[in-house]
Amino acid sequence: MYYYVKGILARKGDGFLVVEAGGVGYMIYTSLTSITRAPSTGAEITMYTYLYVREDVMDLYGFTSQEEKDMFMKLLSVSGVGPKAALAVLSVTDPAHIAAAIVTNDAKTITKASGVGAKMAQRIILELKDKIDAASLNIDADDIADDAPSDSKDEAISALIALGYSAADAQNAVRKADGTQSVEEIIKKALTSLL
Repeated sequence: MYYYVKGILARKGDGFLVVEAGGVGYMIYTSLTSITRAPSTGAEITMYTYLYVREDVMDLYGFTSQEEKDMFMKLLSVSGVGPKAALAVLSVTDPAHIAAAIVTNDAKTITKASGVGAKMAQRIILELKDKIDAASLNIDADDIADDAPSDSKDEAISALIALGYSAADAQNAVRKADGTQSVEEIIKKALTSLL
């Protein structure tokens, strides 16, 4: 129904953005990746959207890139994967790396998403493997290893969230950290940037 919403970014929340367009504030559920890439509040933004409608639910989901929306739609096509699980997977890494994980049977990358277990990851790989063009993926294994969040970074993000920081702030603070450092060192660096 809505292909995109273009307007002023009014608010960044934990798991959503509010975009004001035509005097209406649209609450758009989105991934941590899109929240991180979104401009500061008051700036113009375009969100590629999908209206999710069920008996008692009518939610708007959106992304800062068309590629992310396309991957969201592919994930939704998998039986048993709803919008929350799809968002969780997209919050772990970008669409190109998710596609690479599917093509290479890398369930570990997919299970890093909150609430996505081994069975669901295998179902995602099984059902989407034929829908992803492996030849179009210009990613080598070294790039995947460099860009994928390390376990230390994941633990640091979880610790910062437990300390009361939003998921978006925690991910931003930890993003530039060296994945080879200990969890404690990453948290110390992240806290300095957050204070």
